[in-house]
Amino acid sequence: MTRPSVPESAAHVANAVAESVQYQGRKASRQGSEQRRQAILDAAMRLIVREGVRAVRHRAVAAEAAVPLSATTYYFKDINDLITDTFAQFVEQSAAYMAEFWKSTQGLLQAQVDKLDGTQASRRLVADEIARLAVEYVRHQLLTRRDDLMAEQAFQQEALLNPRLHALVRAHRQILLQGVTHFFQVLGSHQPEQDAKLLTGIIVRMEYQGLLDGVEHLDSEEMLAILKRYLYLVMGL
Repeated sequence: MTRPSVPESAAHVANAVAESVQYQGRKASRQGSEQRRQAILDAAMRLIVREGVRAVRHRAVAAEAAVPLSATTYYFKDINDLITDTFAQFVEQSAAYMAEFWKSTQGLLQAQVDKLDGTQASRRLVADEIARLAVEYVRHQLLTRRDDLMAEQAFQQEALLNPRLHALVRAHRQILLQGVTHFFQVLGSHQPEQDAKLLTGIIVRMEYQGLLDGVEHLDSEEMLAILKRYLYLVMGL
């Protein structure tokens, strides 16, 4: 029986999310104006990561982007449009990153699946390796993409107050969830989406704890034990 390719399906979903993102503000008509609009969005994101969403004001963003105040009000008629488009760009960029991530991990994940031979020993070996890879993923995120994780926290918090962000939050959540769901399908889970939601929830909590305490204080052994316990339960070990 041919096994489905886990990352290929997940990468397709991530690419689809990236392509589906729509912006609210005024579109740039020339290359120079597009660069200025991009500078404004990048500046708004830096402010969000550094000081939170409430720091995003036309004057503050203009100063951060080193553009005239009139430029921010030209492209974004109000702060809500600016905040929404800043997070829309975040989702688009995150989707593109995750598409490449799933492609790059295709071999690793398929290699684990290929180890399954129907024995409990093989299932335990795969569970241990998945847990180890998940810990490495969390550490990598905290070490190399801390600003993105901070932006994600701000994004989710702002979505509680701003209904315009709800669709973006759902799309962003689906990027990671889809890949993990496919993986559980290949493992033979009877409830792959539920299992994926639990695993991604554990990973997101670990990322939050790492942001709070600092990556140098991460207890990798405890993280590994938690992930192994969960995977053992899912895989009937």
